[in-house]
Amino acid sequence: MDLINRICENFSESAHLKLQCMDALAGPLAAGAERMVQCLRQDGKILACGNGGSAADSQHFAAELLNRFEMERPGLAAMALTTDSSTLTSIANDYDYEQVFSKQVRALGHRNDLLLAISTSGNSKNVLAAVRAAHENGMGVVALTGRNGGGMSESLKSTDIHICVPAENTARIQEVHLLALHCLCDAIDCLLLGVE
Repeated sequence: MDLINRICENFSESAHLKLQCMDALAGPLAAGAERMVQCLRQDGKILACGNGGSAADSQHFAAELLNRFEMERPGLAAMALTTDSSTLTSIANDYDYEQVFSKQVRALGHRNDLLLAISTSGNSKNVLAAVRAAHENGMGVVALTGRNGGGMSESLKSTDIHICVPAENTARIQEVHLLALHCLCDAIDCLLLGVE
């Protein structure tokens, strides 16, 4: 096995997919950033959730908003629903794992808030349950998925925003998700602070 060639192929595939997705994702990303800024300007907050690598992406995104991205600014109201182990384990133990995000959305989410729902397959049951809970609370949803969007594409309302990476490989989808989240952070800063 030639590891150097394999590594180079990974770089090439990742770069190619990002360029291939650019035109298709630019519009939904811009719409997502505008919706997030509208939420923040109305004193709302962004709740983010996902599993595994998508949980890490939720935390990464919330940290970039709460602290800062690349420009100095006051913190923005965002939180990942993936970080409180006591809450997660108590819900999973007392009810079931499918409700670990939806119970938090029902308790913490309000009409002016927004849910960032991340699932590479679009089929994560607990993320889909969070989307339903967000809709019940009158919240909007920005969904970040891959493949064909899975069940997420069917559960979104026409007013929600779907950012779907048209790829099958989980690692490649997650790499584009990270770029998409950075694009959202940059666009939010530009809309709030202007471009230097």
